[in-house]
Amino acid sequence: MNFKDFNFSKKLEEGLKMMEFNNPTPIQKKAIPLIQQNSDLIAIAQTGTGKTAAFVLPILDKLAKESTQSNQVNTIIIAPTRELAKQIDRQVEGFAYFTNSTSFPIYGGGTGLEFEHQKEALKKGTDIIICTPGRLLAHLDFNYFNTSKIKHFVLDEADRMLDMGFYDDIIRIYKSLPKNVQILLFSATMPNKIRTLANKILKNPKRISLSISQPAVGIKQLAYLCHEKQKIETLQKIINTKFKRLNQILIFASSIKNVKKINYILLTKGIKSSEMHSGLNQDLREKTINDFKNKKNKILIATDILSRGIDINGIDLVINYEVPNDPEDYIHRIGRTARAKKKGTAITLVSHQQKQNFLKIEKFVKNKIHRIII
Repeated sequence: MNFKDFNFSKKLEEGLKMMEFNNPTPIQKKAIPLIQQNSDLIAIAQTGTGKTAAFVLPILDKLAKESTQSNQVNTIIIAPTRELAKQIDRQVEGFAYFTNSTSFPIYGGGTGLEFEHQKEALKKGTDIIICTPGRLLAHLDFNYFNTSKIKHFVLDEADRMLDMGFYDDIIRIYKSLPKNVQILLFSATMPNKIRTLANKILKNPKRISLSISQPAVGIKQLAYLCHEKQKIETLQKIINTKFKRLNQILIFASSIKNVKKINYILLTKGIKSSEMHSGLNQDLREKTINDFKNKKNKILIATDILSRGIDINGIDLVINYEVPNDPEDYIHRIGRTARAKKKGTAITLVSHQQKQNFLKIEKFVKNKIHRIII
């Protein structure tokens, strides 16, 4: 099967060709026909399966084939973070390059001027807006955004949004939309809170569930068993041993406090690093991501804000400073390396207190991870 089987518009096919998209992934094969049929949809699929294209392409195809009012927003895509909203917008721009469709990212953390630019995009009617929940609500509160013509409402990384406390915000946005809006819910997992949300807002949805992905075969998984007080020293030794022959190292910590602590200690030891978390202002977050992507900075310490959805190529080593509480978070974190069939290493620092969580991860990945005792 290839993308020609979906009977996309010629201009959309040109965009796919330019971006070198030839054959659809499993989630795209299943989701695109259902979206083309105007069904509401629940799709459970991991990050990295091509789910963004699975909802963007059929929406762009509809826009290309239908006569739409240029002064009305057609589609709202909600994402949990600014970084993911921007990434989705870049993909929309690429696919829509040869079409007349327009898109605009709407997220917080910017200046008053940026808010005004977002306001103009909403008033004039950009075809597709990609938003974070809080910033969209801020615009809705001013009553200049006409939602009466919205045809598609997409929730991407829905489980992540609910984890971040956005349930009430999503419901408020939903209540502002037309009754006949098509709702597409994409999530990596299907916990009870996702079922509750789906039952509340979706109408006779079709369901797609791809099996939970296992770590890529190219990832060498290691566990360093150490006392909590040994972690910083162990981390330094790993970096000093591997740094010169690696392109990039991504270190995950479970709290902003620990991200800051690790970054501070590494910097005081003469190891150049940077930090990424929701406490940074928008300009600094963008600079930090770009510097890491462009390899101006080779070591980045981050919260789970970077564990899903953000594509950064060339990461050789992922280090979990703590054992993630959820095995699926472990999959997402270590999945930042060994992308595009390359090889990479994932090291998890395991203290005695975190051993039970680590055993849950081993059971989940169906593999005994090689241990190194410090």
